[in-house]
Amino acid sequence: MLIRSKAPLRLGLAGGGTDVSPFSDIYGGAILNATINMYAYTTIQPTDDGRIVFDSPSNGLHEEFNSCSYLEPNGFFILHKGVYNRIIRQYHNKPLSFRLSTFVDSPPGSGLGTSSTLVVSILGAFVEWLKLPLGEYDIAHLAYEIERIDLGMSGGKQDQYAATFGGFNYMEFNGDNVIVNPLRVRQRHLDELAHNLVLYYTDTSHISAQIIEDQQKNVIAKKQSSIDAMLNLKNQAALMKETLLRGDIDGIGSILDYGWKYKKQMADSITNSLLDSIYDAAKAAGATGGKVSGAGGGGYMFFYCPSVTRYEVVETLKQFGGESKRYQFTTDGLKTWTI
Repeated sequence: MLIRSKAPLRLGLAGGGTDVSPFSDIYGGAILNATINMYAYTTIQPTDDGRIVFDSPSNGLHEEFNSCSYLEPNGFFILHKGVYNRIIRQYHNKPLSFRLSTFVDSPPGSGLGTSSTLVVSILGAFVEWLKLPLGEYDIAHLAYEIERIDLGMSGGKQDQYAATFGGFNYMEFNGDNVIVNPLRVRQRHLDELAHNLVLYYTDTSHISAQIIEDQQKNVIAKKQSSIDAMLNLKNQAALMKETLLRGDIDGIGSILDYGWKYKKQMADSITNSLLDSIYDAAKAAGATGGKVSGAGGGGYMFFYCPSVTRYEVVETLKQFGGESKRYQFTTDGLKTWTI
């Protein structure tokens, strides 16, 4: 028997960072994101040999343990162990024996929500295997708790919900309360947005935890410039929602540009000279706006390129040594199945 799952990675189009506590607890956060056809995959093979095996074939990584009720959350497979420990503690109450293999279409630190999406994928496979009665909100919230509480990793809430629900969503965050509002965007508008939104991998990575911790410190210290920046990004999410639903696709560029101006004020490490140079070059080539994906500091960037300017932008960005990626938006979130 094989248990499989896959969960989609996401593009955070607006409001990024406002889902992070304590800002979301005090002021309320809002984010608009969309999932794309890049995924985190999980396969579980139940065994009867009293062993737990973790595999990451793309990285050549492998760990084995005797079957037990708790795995020390360290090493490369910390996320895998965190999910297993929570499943045993809360739902199963006895050790399991299995081989678990994972693969992600994008490297860690790319800004597409890879870590949280992987947690959702692994969790989804266990839910499928053990037939746990968990809905979408349950899975997303549990994935958040595993990362942020059990493993103590800094970050927000949007990635777990994006990976679980999928599609275009306007999300609202108020303390522990999360509301996911699916957006009914016409297919031709989605096709136009996917055509005009150039996704560019900078061939660098970032450590999102440090950037997020800086944002949190700024809010705790009541640094007004950072708080004002986040309030403007919350407003950006509302503007993006209205623009998408009205079908004013070319208006997205200026909203992205507006958001990038304020995102850089949330923490010093969000941008650097390379990212600024890439952004300026893309705009000079015809892009009307863009942003770095995720917390910032590296990974993917994307740019809105109206009319036929995407071709000039793609050509211009080659000088920086990265790569422009083709993709499509997806409507589905977490999927699980058994063979």
